[in-house]
Amino acid sequence: MAGFLSELNGMNDPFKQATGNRKVLTADENAAGRLDAFLTEALSGEFSRNRIKALIEQGAVSINGVTVLEPKRKVHPGDRFEITLPAPEDPEPKGEDIPIDVLYEDDDLIVLVKPAGLVVHPGAGNWTGTLVNALIHHCGDSLSGIGGVRRPGIVHRLDKETSGVMVVAKNDAAHRHLSDQFADHGRTGPLERAYQAVVWGRPRQLKGTINAALGRAGDRTKRAVKREESDDAREAITHYEVVERYHEKPDGTCLAATVECHLETGRTHQIRVHMAHIGNPLIGDPDYGAAFRTKANLLPETARSVVNRFSRQALHAFMLQFEHPSSGDTMHFEAPLPADMQELVAALRAGA
Repeated sequence: MAGFLSELNGMNDPFKQATGNRKVLTADENAAGRLDAFLTEALSGEFSRNRIKALIEQGAVSINGVTVLEPKRKVHPGDRFEITLPAPEDPEPKGEDIPIDVLYEDDDLIVLVKPAGLVVHPGAGNWTGTLVNALIHHCGDSLSGIGGVRRPGIVHRLDKETSGVMVVAKNDAAHRHLSDQFADHGRTGPLERAYQAVVWGRPRQLKGTINAALGRAGDRTKRAVKREESDDAREAITHYEVVERYHEKPDGTCLAATVECHLETGRTHQIRVHMAHIGNPLIGDPDYGAAFRTKANLLPETARSVVNRFSRQALHAFMLQFEHPSSGDTMHFEAPLPADMQELVAALRAGA
């Protein structure tokens, strides 16, 4: 692997200091390979390759005084690298006064409606302003340590731009009980999760089951249908039913439809990937439905305008059912479509 010379700017280990500290490396005559791989080895494994890649993409690395953003950029002998680490993030989220739409609450749990645009728990790029921050403020010390420092009380999640009903545990016993129910996917208990999605076109069968394993796509944040024998393939099953059709033609095809989806498993992006897999991606989905955006041109002007400015995947977790961890009662909660999806559906209905 490539060689390097190190300059520490007068500090023993600038990577363990505060904001603004740098490490400077100069590639020797044997330097070669990709930038992220070179820096990973040059820094003696102190940071994972993924962490180095993220730093490059965040603009924290320069070569010969010029910021580079491409991890696979080639390294050449004599290149001079400067790496600046941002201030370390506080791993323990703090409470923030963010409004919560509470449907039910007792000593064991809280059921709420998460709005679109709210991240569930802190992570890269979203260390504040999350549902967890709101819950800590709302519940106080009762959430401390339950389910991990960064995800206190969280037993399931919704994508940032997906709205809908969630349940959060308020003590360890409730967390274990609810987590077991979600892991079981409702096969031996009353757990049930149902969503409404507005999709392009409509499935050929008005009611059916999509059984297609999911795994990571090229982008680590995305998912794709995988062969079952793939190393990262995980079972994924979605039951769906078309509940409303818009701008239907004599041959039975239509421009859009509302589909009710019930999850038998709960994989990342499951409904979004499954609906795209059968040719009916969600309206507004930037990851799995971008190629269908031009279909909006086939809609009447008012509907076209609403669809074009709809800025998220049209997906709402409208129903959640589970067994209460203490009483054993079956708890059932529903939340109506949020205003943006109501406007979308109303526009699609108009003139249909």
